[in-house]
Amino acid sequence: MAINLQKGQRINLSKEDASLSKIMVGLGWDPVKGGQGGGFIKSLFSSTPEIDCDASLFMLNANDKLESSKHVVYFGNLKSYDGSIVHMGDNLTGDGDGDDEQIMVNLKDVPSNVQKLVFVVNIYDCIKRRQHFGMIQNAFIRIVNMDNNKEMVRFNLTEQYSNMTALTVGELYRHDNEWKFVALGQGTGDTSLGEMARKYQ
Repeated sequence: MAINLQKGQRINLSKEDASLSKIMVGLGWDPVKGGQGGGFIKSLFSSTPEIDCDASLFMLNANDKLESSKHVVYFGNLKSYDGSIVHMGDNLTGDGDGDDEQIMVNLKDVPSNVQKLVFVVNIYDCIKRRQHFGMIQNAFIRIVNMDNNKEMVRFNLTEQYSNMTALTVGELYRHDNEWKFVALGQGTGDTSLGEMARKYQ
């Protein structure tokens, strides 16, 4: 059974499975339905497009820096420069059950200079569409061991993120040659992936 994390909690994935090598990181969310949340939300949804959330990943070095744009994996760059990470594609609406977007990581092939993988989600064109994460519910991140297809970890983001337009969901990082995961769930007002990336330059 998967371990459910709360915000700020950490888990040593390598200790959970010493042979862990290939994982799938699934991220999911649902739009708040128009009938929920009062008249304001209902009227807002009746006049705005569907919410397009994009999951992305930053590959950071030991100094928590992006060495180049090649170290960003997102819908416009679905495979990392070294091939160890593959984004499975963009979901434009968030409708449906289960993962909305998935990122495959071959931990053994992640370059040694990459010490941390940061998973983020932002709302595409959020300013023009006047959208924020207060319009999203049931957001989560989970990690599945691809060797046995078992879910190892799940983090449900239960906070209200009204007026936040980007989320740093969680981080995978190396420590003493082991891979660990920390549940973050930090909301920001960043309005694009590029704006989020600048914090690591």
